[in-house]
Amino acid sequence: MPRPVALVTDSTASLPRNLVEKYRIRVAPQTLVWGEETFRDGVDITPREFYRRLATAKVLPTSTQPQVVEFVNIFRELIENGYDVLAVVISSKLSGTYQAAMQAKEELGSAPIEIVDSHTTAMELGFHVLAAARASEEGAALAECKAIAEKAQEHTGVILTVNTLEFLHRGGRIGGASRWFGTALRIKPILEVREGIVQPLEKVRTRRKAVARVAEIVVERTGGHTPVRLAGLHANAEEDARWMLEQASRQLNPVEALVSDVSPVVGTHVGPGTVALAYMAGM
Repeated sequence: MPRPVALVTDSTASLPRNLVEKYRIRVAPQTLVWGEETFRDGVDITPREFYRRLATAKVLPTSTQPQVVEFVNIFRELIENGYDVLAVVISSKLSGTYQAAMQAKEELGSAPIEIVDSHTTAMELGFHVLAAARASEEGAALAECKAIAEKAQEHTGVILTVNTLEFLHRGGRIGGASRWFGTALRIKPILEVREGIVQPLEKVRTRRKAVARVAEIVVERTGGHTPVRLAGLHANAEEDARWMLEQASRQLNPVEALVSDVSPVVGTHVGPGTVALAYMAGM
């Protein structure tokens, strides 16, 4: 019998708490830096508290990846409890989290630890983690779980629309959408995470059209591929996320459909009002 595999990810995955608990996934929190204060993402500050504070903030927050020691502690505890460890984390082009996890693995020598760069974030990353966690539940060994997490990258995506490009621009996460920055007041950009960074897809004139178009794009990309899993994500815009998920679900009949807040650290970089639809199709 292979040793059981424990899944580790970071808080940008925005996994719903019930799924984290069901599959015993360990989540390394990113750090939110707000003036003189620091908060562990989703632990010391909830999304609701974050947006309430952001609305009147004079100083805007920044973020930093989990410390190497945080990963060392998580990995060591899991290994001492009899697990092999698979960590699947945010794109290395968006954060230093992958490098921190790799350093932690090196510090623990020959321990059975594998690290996967998801090349994405939010619930697209979450679906990679869940695919590997479900395989682990069925008895898959570490190498197989890692292969499944990597294969999932070919079957997933995340499409988003932001109210303004200001937050992505300020945080240096704007990627190819930078060419739209000057005209951002007159358009609602539709973006995706592609090749590890935020890339432009389309621009439309109104918020409602943008939200509807996100759902249409996901239907276009996933139609004919089954099973389909969907996640509506939002930065303080739950109603729009639920509407968008409903539109796509009506046509795709997903085997899993959920709504989740993006974590405060993701909210820092995309800004309030952002909605996204993440999908996994064909596996």
